Amino acid sequence: MRIPVVVSILLLAVPVHAQDAAPKPKSSAAADRSIHRALDYLKSSQKPDGAWEAGFGKATSITSLSVMAFLSAGHVPGEPGPYREAVEKGVRYVLANQKPNGLLTSNTSHGPMYCHGISTLMLAEVVGMSADPGLAEESRAALAKAVDLILKAQDLSKSPNQAGGWRYQPTSRDSDLSVSGWQVMALRAAKSAGCAVPSGQIDKAVNYVKMCAVKDGGGFAYQPGGGPNNPRTGTGVLSLEICGDHATPQAIAGAEYLVKHPPRWSSEYFFYEAYYCSQATFQVGDKYFDGYYPKLAAILLEHQDPDGSWLSGDSHDRAGGKSYCTAMAVLSLAVEYRYLPIYQR
Repeated sequence: MRIPVVVSILLLAVPVHAQDAAPKPKSSAAADRSIHRALDYLKSSQKPDGAWEAGFGKATSITSLSVMAFLSAGHVPGEPGPYREAVEKGVRYVLANQKPNGLLTSNTSHGPMYCHGISTLMLAEVVGMSADPGLAEESRAALAKAVDLILKAQDLSKSPNQAGGWRYQPTSRDSDLSVSGWQVMALRAAKSAGCAVPSGQIDKAVNYVKMCAVKDGGGFAYQPGGGPNNPRTGTGVLSLEICGDHATPQAIAGAEYLVKHPPRWSSEYFFYEAYYCSQATFQVGDKYFDGYYPKLAAILLEHQDPDGSWLSGDSHDRAGGKSYCTAMAVLSLAVEYRYLPIYQR
């Protein structure tokens, strides 16, 4: 694995710090081997049309997460390597499934904004990393349409405690932190990639995230007034951190909550938690990352299946299937590689 070469046409679209990937100080040889085995599994499980399949069928979200797993380990479009074809086919599958209104989804899920936010995030990362100018420009055009849909969905009239966020449909008049977290990640990545994302839209999203913060005991809730858990807290902390609200009282309280509630293999949403909480604690700082990530990495290394995938267990999010669990595990383990622009501090 090596730092991806970003062609000159994209340099203005990539944050300076994203062009110089830092060394991976805490990653282990065991983690490196684990990631390599997982990527081999993902390559072998890709469908001929470029998609990866979830427990509920093909979805742009699962394909996008799988593509990001390769990107997070430094394997990018346009560069020679064992995974180049898999990555490029995955990106093209997502591009081929964009609807005329900009929506990125390839199935009839009840929550297409999940697929859309994840796929928009992936396209923004491709724009910032690809060494293939043609694919990068195709991704940039699709990204602009995808961002426009996110902004329009946010601007719908909503009640005060729902304003600024998103939910399952582009037409939803309510919000939740889970769906909103993906849109925040997508908008922030798109802004870093040079897309026009008004600061006021980011500010409105941050205000919604802060409304989900739990005052007593820290953490974040699914919706304002609810109770906290790890996945929601990771989502809330990361959303604030990447939007520039670094080390706010809500973010620190959330990070403290995560350290006090370490990851468990039996958690209901283990892989969702692993993805968000590894990034969230990394962004807040070493004190929290060191208190959370080593425990998570140990669990992942212990439970990887012989074929390189992850799945075993009976938690809710394992219904997403092997590709979903494996992609999320890789993205969690690879935080310190810092190849993905969204992973930069």
